[in-house]
Amino acid sequence: MPSSTRVALLLLGSLLGATACNAKANPASAVPAPTVDAPRASAAAQQSAVISGGCFWGIQAVFQHVKGVISATSGYAGGSAKTAEYEIVSTGETGHAESVEIVYDPSQITYGELLRVFFSVAHDPTQLNRQGPDSGTQYRSSIFYSNDEQKRIAEAYIAQLDKAKIFSRPIVTKVVPLEGFYPAEAYHQNYATLHPNQPYILFNDAPKVEHLRKEFPDLYSGK
Repeated sequence: MPSSTRVALLLLGSLLGATACNAKANPASAVPAPTVDAPRASAAAQQSAVISGGCFWGIQAVFQHVKGVISATSGYAGGSAKTAEYEIVSTGETGHAESVEIVYDPSQITYGELLRVFFSVAHDPTQLNRQGPDSGTQYRSSIFYSNDEQKRIAEAYIAQLDKAKIFSRPIVTKVVPLEGFYPAEAYHQNYATLHPNQPYILFNDAPKVEHLRKEFPDLYSGK
């Protein structure tokens, strides 16, 4: 959905008295740490994770404030290179999801800890093909794994959260292999940081970063 349409929908919702979605599924209890996780690395290194859960502006903003994250890049995953363009992805017919590639230091944060942030504050994992005012398959919740360890950790964590009934509805997040990640256009990068007063950011994405600060003070970075 074009950014102008996002803002228009948000303003319409505000006029109607709707409460803007600010990422959370309001779990019945705190989202626990994963029981299956990768060990903390003994030396600094770089690993990557790719996830999707609604507009990539907010997902990127959250993980840019997580300690141990080296970079977070908005982009597209799930489709082919030739259709990895915003206006085409916005049709919902490319197979792509608006995604974020997270490069992190596994000696400072684990893959499972990143997923805990993803399920806790970055988006609502119980919404199918939508987040807040945005709808379509390009806004689906997915974890794109790049190796067997990531697949094992992600699937085990979803099973753990569903079994514990952390959310009132089942988690719809799909765990799928990463075929390729394609960075989005330059104007989408660091969007929340560069446009902090835009209504869409104020109502949908800024609250996610605030939830991170409150719920995970040990992981929050004010950078």
